Amino acid sequence: MIVLGLTGSIGMGKSTTAKMFADAGVPVHDSDETVHRLYAGKAAPLVEAAFPGTTKAGVVDRARLAEKVLGDPAALKKLEAIIHPLVRADADAFLGHHRAAGAPIAVLDIPLLFETGGRNRVDKVVVVTAPADIQRARVLARPGMNEAKLASILAKQVPDAEKRRQADFIVDTGQGFDAARRAVEAIVCELTGDKSGKDAS
Repeated sequence: MIVLGLTGSIGMGKSTTAKMFADAGVPVHDSDETVHRLYAGKAAPLVEAAFPGTTKAGVVDRARLAEKVLGDPAALKKLEAIIHPLVRADADAFLGHHRAAGAPIAVLDIPLLFETGGRNRVDKVVVVTAPADIQRARVLARPGMNEAKLASILAKQVPDAEKRRQADFIVDTGQGFDAARRAVEAIVCELTGDKSGKDAS
């Protein structure tokens, strides 16, 4: 089974591209969705113990948690030390399940794949990209977003040009979603049509 890492900077269309892989019949593990699930389950008591007052009715209150960790690198590191191993264990179980089921490809949707050293967990990397002006317009259209927040987020992410340089495949959502879907389908065809020498090691 080929493990495909899907990543891209904020506003590039990664979530939409992940859905295109799912629509093409490829199993997709979504890190963000996993975090939401963990916050409502096994991570909640761990987060509450580390950051008292951040859960309500056994579920992590993201707004309260943000107040505790944003702008505090030590607190953020503490949170990541709780969450990252749980997300990784969930992803490993996902891969094990689909490997056993005989899936030719599975996708790990990892927003910070390069930033968190995730490159060694996957066989190939798909980077979702778009021109900077389109990215900026998409992000600034989000509720509660402004120029300062965008600049802060981008400062923590590996630059798009560097991600593209390290990619095995690139999906450009700036060309429109039909073109992006064709790119996804071409990737799936290439990986399923000729797997020689590309099996997960």
